[in-house]
Amino acid sequence: MAKEDDYRGKKPDIIYVFGAKDDYDKIRTIFYDDVKNGIMLGYVNYDEAIDYFGYMKKMTLTLHNLIMIKKGYLPIHGAMVNIIMKNGKSANVLIMGDSGAGKSESLEAFRSLSEDYISDMTIIFDDMGSIKLRRNGQKPKAYGTEIGAFVRLDDLDQGYAFKEIDRSIFMNPDKTNARLVMPVATYKDILKGYPIDLFLYANNYDDVAENTKAIEYFNSAEEAIPIFRDGARMAKGTTSEKGLVKSYFANPFGPYQKMSETDKLIDLYFNEFFKTGVKVGQIKTCLGIQGKEKDGPKQAAIELFEIIKEL
Repeated sequence: MAKEDDYRGKKPDIIYVFGAKDDYDKIRTIFYDDVKNGIMLGYVNYDEAIDYFGYMKKMTLTLHNLIMIKKGYLPIHGAMVNIIMKNGKSANVLIMGDSGAGKSESLEAFRSLSEDYISDMTIIFDDMGSIKLRRNGQKPKAYGTEIGAFVRLDDLDQGYAFKEIDRSIFMNPDKTNARLVMPVATYKDILKGYPIDLFLYANNYDDVAENTKAIEYFNSAEEAIPIFRDGARMAKGTTSEKGLVKSYFANPFGPYQKMSETDKLIDLYFNEFFKTGVKVGQIKTCLGIQGKEKDGPKQAAIELFEIIKEL
């Protein structure tokens, strides 16, 4: 929570009215950019259907991302981690993808394999962040948007969730898409800003064929942008969708609402990635392939560790 000194006498950047009763029978989810007062306003009227943490979280993220886009920063629906290997090599890895693509599951795979491969691991963000450009040919930095995670119970190792029970909130554990709200990063870490070494798209729909790699690199911005912009994933029960679906830039929370502005930022940032030496590619998590939900992310994680060792 913010300290009193952080907000007393200051104008809010965001106002979110959640669950207000009005004269409309249907659910309304709207936002308004109050340019005159410099406030991004979100509004969701009352309905039992929105009585869920996810609706509170996602609109807040949308409003935040809309402000980031206005400032010229690129919002990323993804997870980022700083990994230090046992041989001393390290990397800041950013994995982008929409719900169910394998962001949180990749972090979980890193954690479960840490004893054998990793000296230290810092989660910078689990679900949403922003990228900012730097001068003098330096790699762009990524910043976290929130300190917590909203993870699927099914995607965690059995027993891990219960070890975290004292600091977690369980959401409908008896139903499909049961979720866990838990802290994963510190406020200091999400604001620090980490230069990006690897920027990977979480591909959960392509299988890893024999004698091929789970991690593939793109050679240019022109080759990478269509994959990232399409935001394809195999829906796996994290939403009401089914089959192979696409979501603009894998981020329906801000970029989707401001496509033309985001398109300009995507072109600018991806060209900068290749100019500054950021490795851009895709990681095949196999999360949408039946029977590979657990082993897929682990195999991809092991391959990533081998890449970091050689950096």
